[in-house]
Amino acid sequence: MKNTALITGASSGIGKELAKIHASKGRDLILVARRLELLQQLQAEIIEKYKVQVEIIQKDLSVVGSSQELYDEVTAKGWQVDYLFNNAGFGGKGAFLDRDLEADVEMVRLNVMALLKLTHLFGKDMRARGKGKILQTASTAGFLPGPYQNTYFATKAFVVSHTKGLAHELKGTGVTVTALCPGPVATEFAQVAGFGGSKMFEGAASAQKTALKAYKAMEKGKTIFISEWQFTFLIKVLMPFMPTSITAAIIAKMQQS
Repeated sequence: MKNTALITGASSGIGKELAKIHASKGRDLILVARRLELLQQLQAEIIEKYKVQVEIIQKDLSVVGSSQELYDEVTAKGWQVDYLFNNAGFGGKGAFLDRDLEADVEMVRLNVMALLKLTHLFGKDMRARGKGKILQTASTAGFLPGPYQNTYFATKAFVVSHTKGLAHELKGTGVTVTALCPGPVATEFAQVAGFGGSKMFEGAASAQKTALKAYKAMEKGKTIFISEWQFTFLIKVLMPFMPTSITAAIIAKMQQS
C-alpha cells in the first residue's frame, strides 16, 4: 500500500467523501466503520472507479480496547498509515441531566478516547518516519457553549484544544495535525442526534464540499480550519465581545428549534 489513509467513520458522510477524494489522487485506503455492508459497497465503488487498494475493517471504536485492536491489526498486516482521518463520532440532543448517562459516556469514548488513542499510536509511527498528516473532525461546536447538546460540544472542544497543542509539539517533525471545524453538514448526524427536521440543519453544507475543503486545508498543514465563512466571522469576530450567557442562550434556542 502507498500513501495510505486510515479513515474512521468511513461508511457515510464526511468520512465517505474523504475516502473518495483521497482515492481520486491515486492513494490507498483503510476504511473503518461499524456497518460492514456499507463499507463493502464503498470499497467496491472506489476500487472500480479509482483502481486503488482499499482495505476495510469493521470496528466499533466506542468499545473499550477497540482502538488498540485496530492499531494492532493494521500493524500486524504491515500496512503503513501515512494519513490518519479521525472522523468517527456522534452527538445527542437533550438536557444533560435528563439524558441517558451511558449514551454520553459512549459518546466520549468515541469522540474523544478513540481519537486520542489512535492519534497517539499512529502519530508516534509518523513522527518516527518524519512524515505524516492527521485530520481530526471537530466542529464549530468546539468553540461554543452547548446547552441541550452539552456533551457533544464538550467533546469537540477537546478536539480543538488537543489539536492546537499537538500541532505545536509536532513542529519540525514532518507531521501535521489539522482540526476540521464545520457548522451543520448534510449527513446522518442530524437524524442520529435527534435533530431530524430541525431548522438548525436547514441550508446545511454538503459533505462533499466540506470534505474537499478539509482535505485541502490538511494538505496545507493548517491547524484549525473553519469550513464556512459565516462561522469564522461568528467565532473570530463576534464571540470575543459576547458574554457567554448570551451565546449559550442563542445556542439553546437553536437546539430547540
